[in-house]
Amino acid sequence: MRLTVGVLTPHAAPGPEVEIPEMASARLEVVVAQLAEEPPSAAADLRTLATPSALRPLVGSLVEASADVIAYASTTSGYAIGYAAEVELLERLRQLAGVPVVSSGVAAVQALKAFGVRRVALIHPPWFEDEMADLGANYFREQQIDAVTLTATSLPNDPKQVQPEQVVDYVSTHADASIEAIFIAGNGFRAARAIGELERRTGQLVLEANQVLLWALLAATGSSLRIDGYGRLFSRRLPCL
Repeated sequence: MRLTVGVLTPHAAPGPEVEIPEMASARLEVVVAQLAEEPPSAAADLRTLATPSALRPLVGSLVEASADVIAYASTTSGYAIGYAAEVELLERLRQLAGVPVVSSGVAAVQALKAFGVRRVALIHPPWFEDEMADLGANYFREQQIDAVTLTATSLPNDPKQVQPEQVVDYVSTHADASIEAIFIAGNGFRAARAIGELERRTGQLVLEANQVLLWALLAATGSSLRIDGYGRLFSRRLPCL
């Protein structure tokens, strides 16, 4: 069965709508509902938009598009409201939509716990606001996962210009030996094609925002779709949600 994935996002930079079909070899259809004309970046603005009332019209549009599952694609929104609030928001959105709803942050935590990871490096793109470093670390620490944050300031500030080899070089150079896993955060930070080489070079589990979204939505829908070449994450199934 071909799944239709509804992507719900406050951001303008293409991300899941590019990487999810790429990872799934075009076997998934993606429809996008963007919340804001002016993409927010500050935590206060993201919190304002991360509410059921603000998201209701977009959820309705994805339901009308026959979405089988909704991916809430905003790592920074999760950081801004915190893990517990994001879990609650996903449940409220699920009630509105009548279909499963997943998010990058919650999926990343689930993935790290599934692999028994206790210490993770968060790799942030250069366009993240400075406050996201502390918010991101706190997001994972609240779930008993120690986190250190690296902002890849040497990468291009334009998401369209970031190349996989640049991500590989930066992360493999800066990842600390004490780290058990790497999470490349930001749904517009398209780094899925860097995952395989990074795992080869570092020997660590590598997660990426759109990769964990795909992992979670496959579990949420009970899909048996096989994903190859995008890291060891897909070797371990998350129980159906």
